[in-house]
Amino acid sequence: MKKVTIIGAGMVGATTAYSIIAKDTAETVALLDINEKLVQAQVMDLQHSVPFFGSTQVKVGTYEDCRDSQIAIICAGSAQKPGQNRLDLIQQNSTIIHDIISKIFEQNNDIILIIVTNPVDVLTYMAVKMFPEKKKHIMGTGTILDSARFRHLLGEKLNINPRSIHAYIVGEHGNSELPFWSTAMTGSMSINECRILSETEKEDLFYAAKNAAYTIIEGKQATYYAIGAGTAHLVNAILKNKRVILPVSHLMEGEFGFQDVCLSIPAVIGSEGIAGHVCIQFSEKELLQLRQSAETLKQVAKEISF
Repeated sequence: MKKVTIIGAGMVGATTAYSIIAKDTAETVALLDINEKLVQAQVMDLQHSVPFFGSTQVKVGTYEDCRDSQIAIICAGSAQKPGQNRLDLIQQNSTIIHDIISKIFEQNNDIILIIVTNPVDVLTYMAVKMFPEKKKHIMGTGTILDSARFRHLLGEKLNINPRSIHAYIVGEHGNSELPFWSTAMTGSMSINECRILSETEKEDLFYAAKNAAYTIIEGKQATYYAIGAGTAHLVNAILKNKRVILPVSHLMEGEFGFQDVCLSIPAVIGSEGIAGHVCIQFSEKELLQLRQSAETLKQVAKEISF
């Protein structure tokens, strides 16, 4: 049985559940939250959506549901507020997530853990430090959302379907992230080498993608549709062993010169979690920016205890 347990029934958790239902990916989705009234209402609403998509069983869950789940997704924690960056959430969310991670692995030592809660890179690193033997089973959603925003904006600019654009934002899911122009492609055409965009246009596109969350949060207090869809895409890749390449946050152990830090680099995602990496080449400028992003995350990680 393909089963997913989601911890946190707020807008991100509920939208993630809805996206999984819409994809008809899992047979069972268990949703749990400390707010019993909220989770019961979310589950009822989600159950009513099932007839339009498939036959997913949706239930109010407990941590015991992790026992027979292939994947646990953490969406609980404080959300980013107007004026905050993602790293501002570290103290409050690290305490909440530490307890949740322990409860998950207590129920199922083989489960694959996806962390959505921010600051996602630091919380992913915390999870790996708590359970180092499970490092390939632990990942954060990282820059999958940033990369989707980037592809959307590139598609609009070039008048090309964004699904035909292959471009990544890498590093921190946050202020020190960077565009990976060296591998940005549409069809077999290198967007960077063909110089179809000016340097100013490239910079404007990246900053629009990078700062999109702040615009959305200012307008409606939270982002949830796109991250819900992105997390469901990641779940689908794991449950169906798609072996697709996604820029998830995961532990670096010497790859590309990075050690003892979790950040987003394109990785192969399959049924075993982090299944490997592909051969990619960063420019000197990109590598320098990536090192700076890694150092930012390492400094923040020192502020929390594991």
